[in-house]
Amino acid sequence: MAKIEKFEDLEIWNKSREICIDIETLFETTNLGKRFSIKDQMDRSSGSIMDNIAEGFERNGNREFVNFLSFSKGSCGELKSQLYRSLDKKLISQSEFDNLAIKIELVKNKIGAFMKYLNSTEIKGLKFNNKQ
Repeated sequence: MAKIEKFEDLEIWNKSREICIDIETLFETTNLGKRFSIKDQMDRSSGSIMDNIAEGFERNGNREFVNFLSFSKGSCGELKSQLYRSLDKKLISQSEFDNLAIKIELVKNKIGAFMKYLNSTEIKGLKFNNKQ
């Protein structure tokens, strides 16, 4: 894989950005936008997925990047749980839930695969070593 120069070139960052846009659309088109506490939580969780990818990329080496990707992956779980709460409260429809849940799962899986890849490469220019 060629060296990636900026986080905007990462597919997982772009896919997580799409999730943020989709979440914002839900706020505008459903009753979810009227429930400020869950709206705020979902906004922070979706942003955390995207932001931790960018912050980890800007850090030094693969070790730190993998740590930040782990935070992003955790935020995927948090956001999916909040989707379930929104569905249970009838703030979103089943199809809205399904569409976003699929995207979140895809990003979570891609983050996990990228973490494994980073554990075996020098993409960030510093060799990753579990013994460091």
